[in-house]
Amino acid sequence: MAAVISSSATGIPMSGLARALTQAGRLTAVQAELLQKKALNDKVQFIDCLVTSGLIDSRALAVFCAETFGYPMMDLSSFNVALLPAKVIDDKLMQAQRVIALAKRGNKMSVAISDPTNTQALDQIKFQSEASVEPVIVPHDTLLALLALLGKSAEQSLSELVGDDQDIEFADDTPAAAAPDAANDIEDAPIVKFLNKILMDAVNLGASDIHFEPFEKFYRIRLRVDGVLREHAQPPITIRDKLVSRIKVLSKLDISEKRVPQDGRMRLILSPVKTIDLRVSTLPTLFGEKTVMRILDATQAQMGIDALGYDPDQKELLMEAIQRPYGMVLVTGPTGSGKTVSLYTCLNVINKPGINISTAEDPAEINLPGVNQVNVNERAGLTFPVALKSFLRQDPDIIMVGEIRDLETADIAIKAAQTGHMVFSTLQ
Repeated sequence: MAAVISSSATGIPMSGLARALTQAGRLTAVQAELLQKKALNDKVQFIDCLVTSGLIDSRALAVFCAETFGYPMMDLSSFNVALLPAKVIDDKLMQAQRVIALAKRGNKMSVAISDPTNTQALDQIKFQSEASVEPVIVPHDTLLALLALLGKSAEQSLSELVGDDQDIEFADDTPAAAAPDAANDIEDAPIVKFLNKILMDAVNLGASDIHFEPFEKFYRIRLRVDGVLREHAQPPITIRDKLVSRIKVLSKLDISEKRVPQDGRMRLILSPVKTIDLRVSTLPTLFGEKTVMRILDATQAQMGIDALGYDPDQKELLMEAIQRPYGMVLVTGPTGSGKTVSLYTCLNVINKPGINISTAEDPAEINLPGVNQVNVNERAGLTFPVALKSFLRQDPDIIMVGEIRDLETADIAIKAAQTGHMVFSTLQ
């Protein structure tokens, strides 16, 4: 409750705010006493009864407090709570005393409050934070709305984001069901459901990549759709570590290692006839591990040339090019624009029992039955040039190189195309 300044004739303690309003003529003595009595009976603060009564609205009261007590005023109606400093004030104290820490610079802290006469709250904050407290007046209804938002647990916020349960399961060769989850997640936990929803959203939107990005004040999830990164969600920053742990467990990564990048893989089962592979990469950043998932949908390569969206003239040129006995087809474009899917689709069209096809990829993104796929491993000495030279000794008809990155690879690919082989590749 606000600090006691004086007592009314009936003996009911009068708060500093009630006294100030009475002295300024904004309330009569009778109104102040009735509101004080109601606050006492209802075990709430005087300001709650005052605003509820309609005798003065929240904004007018905030203006009065700012002018009377000489404090600055802020309108936080559209404020992003993700920008608030974390763990500066104990959550229980913040909710009980109706205050919010807005910013802390050195030993000074700005605090949002609607009743500046609540010296008990200001003293407790000063004691707990060991900082000089600078009150900022905020309309009471706005303050209550922000407190309600902050009072939600991360799990509650995630549950609201998720909505209905997502029908998704992981393949047996991933440890979703068997391996212990270091984050202590259970199958119906909000973290699990939230990740499932993000994965399903990405698949349904046709995204090629999912970015989980930690920053100092917020956590962001973006999807790359049609080659363009688009923000998809901003979940509570407090779920960051649990979400990364969940992803690491599913993709068989070391959940205890956060200092170096890691690469893994997981498989989703969407139906008895459809599975999707996800290539996972983690990267230590200043504010936590960034995680990127590349979505590898094998069914995309089975859809045929028509599904690529080429104009009729472009489609005719492409079909003519890939049917030639030798030469080179290069697909160019930015990341996520569909270069690899285009090449896989072409290979699927011309993949016949009488044709020998070999691919060198880093890594192989989609499994193509009947195609000899090789993962490049530069650490072991298996580079693109080495793979290409080996292919030429394997009686190939068609060679696919995931990407031409250097002059040596380009030179071998061109010579292969000039000596009776068809070569497919991509360029950035």
